[in-house]
Amino acid sequence: MPLEFDILTLFPEMVAGFFSSSMLARGQANGCIDIRAHQLRDWATDKHRKTDELPYGGGAGMVMKPEPIFSALDALRRPQSKVIYMAPDGVPLSSQLARELAGESHLVLLSGHYEGVDQRVRDAAVDLEVSIGDYVLTNGSLAAAVLVDCVSRFIPGFLGDEKSLTEESFMTTFLGFPQYTRPADFRGMRVPEVLLSGDHAAIAKWRQEQQIEKTRRLRPDILNEDPSI
Repeated sequence: MPLEFDILTLFPEMVAGFFSSSMLARGQANGCIDIRAHQLRDWATDKHRKTDELPYGGGAGMVMKPEPIFSALDALRRPQSKVIYMAPDGVPLSSQLARELAGESHLVLLSGHYEGVDQRVRDAAVDLEVSIGDYVLTNGSLAAAVLVDCVSRFIPGFLGDEKSLTEESFMTTFLGFPQYTRPADFRGMRVPEVLLSGDHAAIAKWRQEQQIEKTRRLRPDILNEDPSI
């Protein structure tokens, strides 16, 4: 059975192209994933299909109303569903979290817009709040698409070559090692000789050394989190 994604958003057209190309399109074709983007306004009941209101207490911006969101979730949610709200103040999206979510059967992703959603939605209808970074986007549709892509890579059969997943950045304590391909000499820039040697033990040692050096230079915070380094 594929992992099902239902995305609630005011801008389903923003993610339509993203899901119709490359690996995500292939993953849907081969039955690894099933992605559906829904227009939240379809659950609004007034003639203007309104989904937002001014915040109680005053302040800038608009807040997404609870009624359309609860109605949409009532229609889409099943007993095994996990509802995720994409929010800048959620838990950070990581490889570990993505791997855990890949073990679910149905994810409902709620995209925040404007000044976010009514707190009652977050309190009573959301299982997990996830952020893709310490910044704010104009809406959460792109964040939802990023989560779908990240999670899908952990579904068996999605990548084809599962080895490529284990060698990526953030799959271990370290960032990824440098990669090279033909030609061996391009404009005077040569591929490191060890990679041309055919000595697999030496190549593995070089790659590990490069990972440690790169991580120490670019993300020392990762090394600091591992007391064994």
